[in-house]
Amino acid sequence: MKRLVLLVTITLACGTAGVWAADVIAQRRELMHADGIAAKKLFDMSKGTVPFDLAVAQASLKTLANGAEKTPLLFPDDSKTGGGTAALPAIWQNKTDFNARFTKFGKDVAEAIAKTKDEASFKDIAPKVFENCGGCHELYKAKSS
Repeated sequence: MKRLVLLVTITLACGTAGVWAADVIAQRRELMHADGIAAKKLFDMSKGTVPFDLAVAQASLKTLANGAEKTPLLFPDDSKTGGGTAALPAIWQNKTDFNARFTKFGKDVAEAIAKTKDEASFKDIAPKVFENCGGCHELYKAKSS
């Protein structure tokens, strides 16, 4: 009987870990999807393809700030594969750099939130925010085919 209880406990623990890994991958995919939508709005405004809207810019920057804060926590060691992840192994091999990039991103976004008062101030600070995205994706995200 004790062996059966132990076997069931181990099985449930392993199953829960697998669910947690899939759940965390889903969470980070959802968070990054929201970041992508926000970044596109900001990018389009910075290029002038859509009119500048201060409220949309600030809301989009706040979305990115939320992502910068939460995303590093969504890459535990047991979430390297599965769930349609595009995360490269380099994340876990260079975790210090990966986390530092999100810290820098968070600071740059916070600065953009504080400095964005109109279209001119937004266009001045936006490139600094966008640099973070490309730099991280080049090193840590698999290319889609």
